[in-house]
Amino acid sequence: MLSKLKTLGLMGMNGYAIDVEVDISNGLPAFDIVGLPDAAVKESKERVRAAIKNSDYTFPAKRLTVNLAPADIRKEGPSFDLGIAVGILQATGQLPVEGDALDEALVMGELSLDGAVRPIRGVLPMLATKAYPRVYIPDENKEEAAHVPDISIYPVRTLKELALSLSGESPIPAYHRSIPIEDRELDKYQVDFSEVKGQESVKRAMEIAAAGGHNILMIGPPGSGKTMLARRLPTILPKLSYREALESTMIYSAAGALPENTGILVERPYRSPHHTVSSVALVGGGRIPKPGEISLAHHGVLFLDELPEFKKDVLEMLRQPLEDGTITISRVHGSGTFPAEFMLVASMNPCPCGYYGDATRQCTCTPLRITQYLSRISGPLLDRIDIQVPAQAIPFDKLQQTKPSESSVTIRKRVEAARTIQYKRYEKIGLYRNAQLTGKLLSEYCELPGDAQALLKHAFDRLGLSARAYDRILKVARTIADLEGKEMIETGHVAEAVQYRSLDRQYWA
Repeated sequence: MLSKLKTLGLMGMNGYAIDVEVDISNGLPAFDIVGLPDAAVKESKERVRAAIKNSDYTFPAKRLTVNLAPADIRKEGPSFDLGIAVGILQATGQLPVEGDALDEALVMGELSLDGAVRPIRGVLPMLATKAYPRVYIPDENKEEAAHVPDISIYPVRTLKELALSLSGESPIPAYHRSIPIEDRELDKYQVDFSEVKGQESVKRAMEIAAAGGHNILMIGPPGSGKTMLARRLPTILPKLSYREALESTMIYSAAGALPENTGILVERPYRSPHHTVSSVALVGGGRIPKPGEISLAHHGVLFLDELPEFKKDVLEMLRQPLEDGTITISRVHGSGTFPAEFMLVASMNPCPCGYYGDATRQCTCTPLRITQYLSRISGPLLDRIDIQVPAQAIPFDKLQQTKPSESSVTIRKRVEAARTIQYKRYEKIGLYRNAQLTGKLLSEYCELPGDAQALLKHAFDRLGLSARAYDRILKVARTIADLEGKEMIETGHVAEAVQYRSLDRQYWA
């Protein structure tokens, strides 16, 4: 006998339809899965066999062939288990399907040996690409699937439960999201900018970076609070919109990194990989590409602490996604394009010992060691970092002050006001922050008066700036003007923006 049903596979961030065909014929007992399966799919034979037996059904002692079509696309992961098991029960006549229960329906899930249905990765991006009227998915995936419109979700806990539902004996009720995303609190952080003492100039730079979505580099001695400040940057970023939250959730789902029983992410992502991270872990990859750290930081912050300690080839891989906001990964078995619109926040010491140029501690590094240390950061990468700011050691009197500094909520209000200005300015061209401006858009939206032009020309000639650095200064100046609610960029805005481009000439000249 032959049975057919549909399931989905995941390639990058896109789902694709898969037909599960099960044929049972006479002959020596055998169980074969064809259709270019990987090791996890091949191992499903034992999971399916045990799950069927432990669900009070009979596994056929016949020749059993399962085809996953199309056969030219590699199948990966355990998500086909449930579909294969249902197909076997249907082909053997143990599961008489009631009416059109499997027509235009999808069946996805991993099986435990006792017949329980385990959660799988990528449910949200798969359904967002290939939605069907009815989907049978693991119970633990129902929250994320509920954000896909115009589908009926039937959460499944066991193979037995699904079989009884399909036969009409005990139908599974459709699941509907109980709490609209708009009614949930989207930001609730355990840290706050008010906890940071001193470092007013760095806080100012952080506010500008948050307001325009700019990349930022902090250079300073150990213990100056660079990591502390970076961890608090998400608290002053605008709240996640529903669209942004959905995009980030899809990436986490595809990577298998979505927290258990989480329907949608409610905080801006914050990723801080160790400096030993590999290129694949950072940008994504694998035989069938999966998202890396830069994609997991989409709409959030990617913090690279001790920047020169990262492998140079790993850092150079950041150049293209920093420009384009996406990363395309091609492999033998497929390719995937992943979003990567993140804010890069980096920190570093000025030298290996950390005290080069410090007024209170003597540097023990030789000039050669300092040069070698700094040379790990290339000029093209530095050019892609809009804001460079020194983080000085905090004096004792600052540590002793009891007056709290501005809270994250206060700073965020100014950031959100600036972002609102940018959104309204660029809504017709599909942009939403100043850091996205390129080419002729810079000339259109970052026009300078004569005195500001003269100042920028002087800085350009004196500092030996590149064309990319020139563009960065214009973007930052535009953001500073937006924070002040000014329509035109003024000389003072340009002057402040230029000062955030001077450190690379101080250390790398």
